[in-house]
Amino acid sequence: GFEIYVSESYHFSTDTILLADFSNRKGGARRVDLGTGCGTIALLWLKSNKNLKVTAVEIQGEACELLNKSIKFNHVENNIDVINADLKDLKGRLPFGCFDVVACNPPYKLSGSGVPNPQDKKLIARHETECTLDDVCMSASRLLQFGGRFCICQRPERLPDVMESMRRFDLEPKSLRLVQQRQGKAPKLFLLEGRKGGKRGFMETLPTLFIEDSNGGFSEEMMKIYGSYKAKED
Repeated sequence: GFEIYVSESYHFSTDTILLADFSNRKGGARRVDLGTGCGTIALLWLKSNKNLKVTAVEIQGEACELLNKSIKFNHVENNIDVINADLKDLKGRLPFGCFDVVACNPPYKLSGSGVPNPQDKKLIARHETECTLDDVCMSASRLLQFGGRFCICQRPERLPDVMESMRRFDLEPKSLRLVQQRQGKAPKLFLLEGRKGGKRGFMETLPTLFIEDSNGGFSEEMMKIYGSYKAKED
């Protein structure tokens, strides 16, 4: 399996693993991961299909350095490009209207909400300080070809915000999946797919994904999703 370099500041969560799997349900050879961090989604895409052409966009240079280590370790230099840039400023860096899939695990908290993390790196990852939902959806819409897929995860309380923003930039919500920790718990996450230029009128609601089984361990589906991945401390 692939090994992914992580650090105290740049690592990945279950949400990232779930989004990588959700966005990988269907085809599409040319893909972009916006705000890639240490590159987990981009690398997991390539783990499943070595023939993909992936672009990973990340504003923080240290995270890009980690990803470049993972790329070299896993020998996928010919399949992935790392763009150290703000996702709002990709004109001239990436071709617009050419990609099949764009994914993003965005900051979950609105700027000014909650208690900001004093570490700038984590603040950028968790709060909308550097980019908003509109910034993410605008960038995704510009990059995707007509009919291309945009996949995002977020907290359930922000579902209306995400759908509103997606439609504002011609990304029609088409598939929704809720994620629960276990039976009887409220959903903690949603996974949403939109289509560039898609028609309104139908959105598929997929079966709920349960992280734990009745015994408190990983559910059978989670075991399949996680597979045998490894993280390497930098």
